[in-house]
Amino acid sequence: MRSIESYAVLICLLHAATLLAQQPVNAIRINQEGYYPQAPKYAVLVVNKAARDFCVVSGSGKDTVFKGQLGELKTSANSALQTQLADFSTIRKTGTYRLVVPGTTSSYTFRIAPSVHHSSAVALLKGYYYQRVSTALEATYAGSWHRPAGHPDNVVLIHPSAVSTQRPAGTVISSPGGWYDAGDYNKYIVNSGITMGTLLSAYEDFATYFDTLRTHIPESRNRIPDVLDEVLVNLRWMLTMQDPADGGVYNKCTNAAFDGMVMPGVTKAPRYVVQKGTAATLDFAAVMAQASRILKRFNKQLPGLSDSCLLAAKAAWQWAAANPALVYDQDKINREFKPVISTGGYGDRNFSDEWYWAAAELWITTGDDQYASLIGKADQQDMSIPSWATVRMLGHYSLLRSGRRYAAKYPASATALKEKLLRYADGFVDAINNNAFHTVMGRYRTDFVWGSSAVAANQGILLINAWLLSKDRRYFEAALTNLDYLLGRNATGYSFVTGIGTQRVMKPHHRPSVADGIVDPVPGLLSGGPNPGQQDRCKYEYAEPETSFTDQDCSYASNEIAINWNAPAVYLAAAIEALYKRVGY
Repeated sequence: MRSIESYAVLICLLHAATLLAQQPVNAIRINQEGYYPQAPKYAVLVVNKAARDFCVVSGSGKDTVFKGQLGELKTSANSALQTQLADFSTIRKTGTYRLVVPGTTSSYTFRIAPSVHHSSAVALLKGYYYQRVSTALEATYAGSWHRPAGHPDNVVLIHPSAVSTQRPAGTVISSPGGWYDAGDYNKYIVNSGITMGTLLSAYEDFATYFDTLRTHIPESRNRIPDVLDEVLVNLRWMLTMQDPADGGVYNKCTNAAFDGMVMPGVTKAPRYVVQKGTAATLDFAAVMAQASRILKRFNKQLPGLSDSCLLAAKAAWQWAAANPALVYDQDKINREFKPVISTGGYGDRNFSDEWYWAAAELWITTGDDQYASLIGKADQQDMSIPSWATVRMLGHYSLLRSGRRYAAKYPASATALKEKLLRYADGFVDAINNNAFHTVMGRYRTDFVWGSSAVAANQGILLINAWLLSKDRRYFEAALTNLDYLLGRNATGYSFVTGIGTQRVMKPHHRPSVADGIVDPVPGLLSGGPNPGQQDRCKYEYAEPETSFTDQDCSYASNEIAINWNAPAVYLAAAIEALYKRVGY
């Protein structure tokens, strides 16, 4: 038996020497950043016919450290791809490795190391620095991607759709700062809502981790965590979007039409704030209430800001109560007013989830029972993976995070809500073994939509919350599969995070990355991922749900970036880094 094993190892080394001399191909789908020493480790081989063996060799190819058998052949439910699973979880020694299928292919190099996802957590958070509006990015912090300030937004016009007695059309207001929303140069309150809520929740859940996480931004030496420094950039902009006369919040600060594929500040088109809306105002209220309780800890560094946020949240709630169903309908606005606005609408017609989220955050922050009627039967509310238009889950997370306070007020509902969330999470965990890529992502074909990468990251947040409530390792390991997905163990073979991995996204639909003349795109940005809708006019090689992706900058349907996609990826990567030792890895 020993001679047979020795022969197998020799064969692996001989094949490894040949394959490693060639350019690796992406038939082996792997987390291109790496794995924790004690954690599960999986890769997936995409095949035309079944193979039998695989081995893991040192990065140099001189030593075989593991030999195993591939799993059974599976056909994916989300494409015609066939796969086999490689499990090399027993390797625990730190180092750099490759996975080899003898006679067939080798993987990209990957690491096994503690804190292996630290780089991803830092890069994804720093991605927001590169999206800052109205400020220059200095070479000291931005490196090759330094640039002058764009869009000062100190002269912003009230659009005719947004007039009030105090602010007639053409009134000039100032609305600087914030983040560019996505690949375009506009700023949207609704999309900022879920983004800010997710980042603030990441801090609430993992404050100790974020208190020491530094991303090399201009504020890194102050006494505020970098994640909150970044949040403050957008928070202060959001405050400018509230009408001080009535508490309502404008939907967006925007050009009339999208800028071309140029650097920030090249175009000088007029900027507008447009109609107030119920969704925008409630999202604003939720964010400000959550920010208020977090920023109380930093009253010395930020005097009065916590109080200002809470006053703004209450004023927004009052406006929404007086305007409970004001839809932002851009098509209707454009039939009535000029100039026509053709930038992102973020239109939403169902506000029940926004009411619930805002009520939850205001109640947790104030304890005022005027907000309690909407949360008293939280366990009877629906659960779904959140998106910009569906934010109810953010309220669930916050209520459960509040722990004894919510349980003391509504003990039966709090217990039932916890049990309901765990059952919901169980459905995702149970689906992993049937998935051809051994991830939570892809349980349903409908996972693959515009911004599917954020679906994967938000599924991971659900599972992290399930772990926080139960301390059941299954949930953490399931969340880890979706980080593996984002970093390469997926049907496309791409790492969807710019700057991370060997086969990573290089041509995102992102104006600065296209226009700056630098080969590498701005780092730390999460590509949208597979989207069979293919709403752009790009050429796609594949059309099935999990393969409908193209790394081309024309592809805003599959390869744009967006602040609301980066936020759950920040949460997921940071949570896994914060927790892996506590879980036992």
